[in-house]
Amino acid sequence: MEAGHSRVVGSWHIPKGSNVTISFNHTIVAAKDKQESATFFTTLFGLPDAVPAGHFLAVALDNGVSLDFAEPPIEFQPQHYAFLVGEDDFDRIYGLIVEWGLDHWADPRQTLPGTINTNDGGRGVYFLDPSGHYLEIITRPYGSGR
Repeated sequence: MEAGHSRVVGSWHIPKGSNVTISFNHTIVAAKDKQESATFFTTLFGLPDAVPAGHFLAVALDNGVSLDFAEPPIEFQPQHYAFLVGEDDFDRIYGLIVEWGLDHWADPRQTLPGTINTNDGGRGVYFLDPSGHYLEIITRPYGSGR
């Protein structure tokens, strides 16, 4: 791109030097039982109880983000949700995963059961929520160990 030109994104023109601020606010998490899934999540992650928000049960995360649990009247495909957590939180969450007897894996393909990974100099583990979604906790962002 030449100096002084704007970027073209679809049919939008963003003038060079513009500051575009985008923040993630919420996502809907399909659940077989929204109360069970929200409670599993808040208990495991040590978060405040979910609060009703219309047809949803909203779980508040940092930075104003929420996971809004819903019970759609359709079959849904499992999704993947990854969470960056501190070392102490990892210890507590992983301790509950083991205590509760949850299946867990060091890898997303579930070929390394019952253990964690040490990718990027941190720790990570994959496990399932009550609705079959693939959850992951990591202590270092991907690529940070390079």
